[in-house]
Amino acid sequence: MLFDTDVLIFVEEYSLSHSVRAGDAIIAATAIENNLSLITANYKHFKPIKELSLCVFKPEEK
Repeated sequence: MLFDTDVLIFVEEYSLSHSVRAGDAIIAATAIENNLSLITANYKHFKPIKELSLCVFKPEEK
């Protein structure tokens, strides 16, 4: 998988300054670069990323 330089810079910035895990930063950067909203149940993982459009859901409990 190849990453755009902007994505790598974004991952480095948020991983170091906001303690966002690299995997979460890659997911967020991909959504931002493609002008997409991110649907997640883990709001706290993505909260520091202000540029990200988030849609939060709560999974059904069984």
